[in-house]
Amino acid sequence: MLKAVVCVSGGGTNLQAILDAMDAGRITNARIMAVISNNAGAGALKRAEKKKIPALVLSPKSYPDRESFESAFTAKMCELAPDLIVLAGFLVKIPDGMVKKFDGKIINIHPSLIPAFCGVGYYGLKVHEEALRRGVKVTGATVHFVNEGMDEGPIIAQKAVAVEEGDTPEILQRRVMEQAEWILLPQAIDDIANGRLTVKDGHVCRSGKVQI
Repeated sequence: MLKAVVCVSGGGTNLQAILDAMDAGRITNARIMAVISNNAGAGALKRAEKKKIPALVLSPKSYPDRESFESAFTAKMCELAPDLIVLAGFLVKIPDGMVKKFDGKIINIHPSLIPAFCGVGYYGLKVHEEALRRGVKVTGATVHFVNEGMDEGPIIAQKAVAVEEGDTPEILQRRVMEQAEWILLPQAIDDIANGRLTVKDGHVCRSGKVQI
């Protein structure tokens, strides 16, 4: 059974989508062994505790410098030794050392159709604010493997979501979550847990076939 660690910074709606999918049998052969947040007040921690999942806080603010935090974060992840690390709204860049140690074992959900509105500075509501400012008619979400870059890893799946007249960033954010994020992320975890999806040499492989 695949052992996953989910990293979250906020309310944990994507974490809840994963938990719900597990309860409903849409994710099989997998369990969440821990939830990690950089924010002691994150609602995701309460969601984890409700399910009796170990909930840990690792904040850069608790360390004298970034290097110390990254070292502690990487050490904790190595101690947990998960088969998969899921970034479900995690607003901390994964240390390069951790990416190397868990190569091909880290996935992220991003609230846009990468390469649009991604990279440094694009997170949370800021993504949707920029989409509305630019006047795009279609946005969406992307699940991808994580590499040393920011939102640059191999794409696993994307789902488009229409931008509607009168949308606010908050309304658009909710629609993208409901119509894309909460569907794509559980599906990716299930595919990985059941051997239908891997990454090799920078390419996503589905059931032995390389997707370029």
